[in-house]
Amino acid sequence: MIKYKALTGNEATAYVMKQINPDVVAVYPITPQTSLMQKFATYVSDGEVDTEMILVESEHSAMSACVGSSAAGARTMTATSANGLALMWEIVYIAASTRLPIVMPVVNRALSGPINIHCDHSDTMGCRDSGWIQLYSESVQEVYDNMIQAVRIAEDPEVLLPVMVMSDGFIISHGVENVEVYPDEDVKKFVGEYKPDRYLLDLKRPHTFGPIDLPDYYFEHKRQQAHAMNMAAGSILKIAQEFKEKFGKLYSLIESYKVHDAEVAIVAIGSTCGTAKAVVDELRAKNVKAGLLKIRSFRPFPEDDIAVALLKCKAVAVLDRAEGFSATGGPLYREIKSAMLGREKVLVRNYIYGLGGRDIGMNDIHSVYEDLQDIAKTGKMKPPIKYLGVRE
Repeated sequence: MIKYKALTGNEATAYVMKQINPDVVAVYPITPQTSLMQKFATYVSDGEVDTEMILVESEHSAMSACVGSSAAGARTMTATSANGLALMWEIVYIAASTRLPIVMPVVNRALSGPINIHCDHSDTMGCRDSGWIQLYSESVQEVYDNMIQAVRIAEDPEVLLPVMVMSDGFIISHGVENVEVYPDEDVKKFVGEYKPDRYLLDLKRPHTFGPIDLPDYYFEHKRQQAHAMNMAAGSILKIAQEFKEKFGKLYSLIESYKVHDAEVAIVAIGSTCGTAKAVVDELRAKNVKAGLLKIRSFRPFPEDDIAVALLKCKAVAVLDRAEGFSATGGPLYREIKSAMLGREKVLVRNYIYGLGGRDIGMNDIHSVYEDLQDIAKTGKMKPPIKYLGVRE
């Protein structure tokens, strides 16, 4: 029998963490992540998990504790947002470089300054090249499902990389949805028991973690890390198929929503995809060939899948909820442009939107599709970057 719970994104994340029952969770509060770990703390205090919860003095300390516990062989998690992620920066790189399968839900929030506690993707986009796998979620259900799969992905012996699972701050983290939750025993069986091959406390096969790595070997270790990220795409797809067989929902690296015959399409990440789907449905009812391409896996970046999905389009809009400050557009836009380079000509325009939590509604999405239809008709696009919904 299918069971549903009315949960916020933070509650759903805490609930699935309870079902997974990690060995160690390091905790430090930051809005809008705070209620996530607060809820999980109630499970710890009520004895519903046997997790060792470590209360630390900063996010830097939280990730440092995660590195230590994961290296010691423990299944390890933490959570953060925005400035907290930025304070972790040094140790985030160390976690990935040491090949530690830490899972960290990140509730997306704008980086300061000026200080802002609302959603954009500047925090995790700034961390995109740190060596972590990045999975973005459209809804509370996807956060719940992504967390389950993230454990398996991170701990795959062919991967062994940490994973961030993203949810849009307040929009998802504090928004209530009806979530299909799975029986505890099914979740536990799916994620399995963590049995690391190498760990710090293995007295029979001692290993050193985090030593100085001079030019003799550093390059080779970075190459191995890059290879692991290359292997991650296959692991994500394999585990997604197993997830479908067990729980009936299929995820991939991307989601193509009515893109197969689309002449104009939007590429987006996160909760905005739900709004865009509603607009696509309205346009399709008016015989406009509109589509949406949702990016679930930003790292590893599914370049070939994206290019194939968009090749039939005449005009494409890439929606960035982050400003890359490169003077050449947002981070997602630059990746999409690179993916389309040298392939059939598709006109691609960048729309930077929603910074600091500014709302994006159906009228905004409609205006993007109107722009795309004009670009597809005239073959002209100026300027290549537009700030959507800003007071110029």
